[in-house]
Formats: sequence, C-alpha cells, structure tokens
Amino acid sequence: QVTLVESGGGLVQAGGSLRLSCAASGRSFSTSAMGWFRQAPGKEREFVAAIDWNGRSIDYADSVKGRFTISRDNAKNTVYLQMNNLKPEDTAAYYCAAGRVPYTITIAYDYSYWGQGTQVTVSS
Repeated sequence: QVTLVESGGGLVQAGGSLRLSCAASGRSFSTSAMGWFRQAPGKEREFVAAIDWNGRSIDYADSVKGRFTISRDNAKNTVYLQMNNLKPEDTAAYYCAAGRVPYTITIAYDYSYWGQGTQVTVSS
C-alpha cells in the first residue's frame, strides 16, 4: 500500500513558477514508477510527466516539454514537478500517482495509487 500527499500548488501569474511535491509512504516507493497528471474542470485527466524508479527514464506530455521537470529523491520518498513559464492553460488540479512497476508509465489506468491532488491556478 502506498499513500501519496501532494503539496505546492497555488495561484501564480503567467510566466511564473511553482514546484509541486508528492510525499509517499510505503516501502515500495524506491522501486515504483511515479507520475503527474492534471485535470481541468470539464476535461479528462491528462498525463503530464513520468519517471522510472531510479530517475533515468523520463517522459513528458508535449504541452509541458521544456517547461516542466520531474524528479525524485528516493531517500526522501518524494517526487517533484518543477513548473516554469506557467500558462493559463496549465490551470488544473495536479495529481501524483504511483505504479506497481519500475518503468515509466504514461497511461493513468496503469497507475495503482493516487494522491488527492493540489490545485494550480495560473492567471493571465
């Protein structure tokens, strides 16, 4: 069992930055793939970024490439999402997810554990 708690969301102006954190409890964090997804009102949950168990394999949605960076610290059981040059279209609830496998996962269905989400609002 893995419990995930996100933090770091908030209100920021366009062009600004935020760093989201996801603290995980559970013995399997260091061998689990981790990911970030987001969901805007009236839209489906969409993939943002994913990282494998040791941080060597990373994947991003095209919409965030060059602006967002996913990373993890297995010693702290934490995964991060650094978001730079934020745009109003990045406004959404952001969710952290953990998988049961070590390799990167980009499909929400393949993740086993989810956090409660943290809201990111970008004003124009």
